[in-house]
Amino acid sequence: MTARSPFTCILWDVDGTLVDASDGILRRLSVTLAHYGLPAPTRPELVHWIGPPLYDSFQHHAKMTAEGAAEAVAFYRDLGRADGYTKDARLYPGMGELVHELAAAGVPQGTASSKPEVQVAALMEFFGLTEDLVAITGATPDEKTLASKADIVAEALRRMEAAGVDVSRPVLIGDRHHDVDGGAAHGVPVIFVRWGFSWPHESEGAQAVVDDVAALRSLLLVDEPTA
Repeated sequence: MTARSPFTCILWDVDGTLVDASDGILRRLSVTLAHYGLPAPTRPELVHWIGPPLYDSFQHHAKMTAEGAAEAVAFYRDLGRADGYTKDARLYPGMGELVHELAAAGVPQGTASSKPEVQVAALMEFFGLTEDLVAITGATPDEKTLASKADIVAEALRRMEAAGVDVSRPVLIGDRHHDVDGGAAHGVPVIFVRWGFSWPHESEGAQAVVDDVAALRSLLLVDEPTA
């Protein structure tokens, strides 16, 4: 059997889609918020924090000013650098194998993450996925210059095309409403995965919704009999 994809390229969200970094995120958020005299989020409350840019989340959920949020992001990122960015992170079961299989089938892949690009690169290297990706795209370190999902998707597509990839039929795999909105801004369909951090309504507008890796694979790869 051989496999082909109905898409010319695949863009991956990272947190909640490829990687579960929730333990480290919760720990660093708790330390950061305590530093500013604010209560730590509970694990169920992580759904509010994981996915969107932290610069926005510190303002929306911790009620910080823009200046305070920028300072909190810097403090949080210092903790991440001390951890080496990969501490307490793990791939969701089966996702590494799927990325490898797509690469072996010749399907161009890249990331389109709201996570700072330096962290995305570190995670992809740590999990042995770098060689499977044409481009690694994430947010700028300040999470303001390049931060919105729409802008990140545009930059990811630009880099893929610059590398010679056919971007005429892309797809974005994500787990939050801002993935759906960011893809829609550029006419990129989104496959929504339910194993991340989301509320049920966040999948509205997605082309498809999947509950497990097998279902995702069936949408990304079509098996064909060999001659």
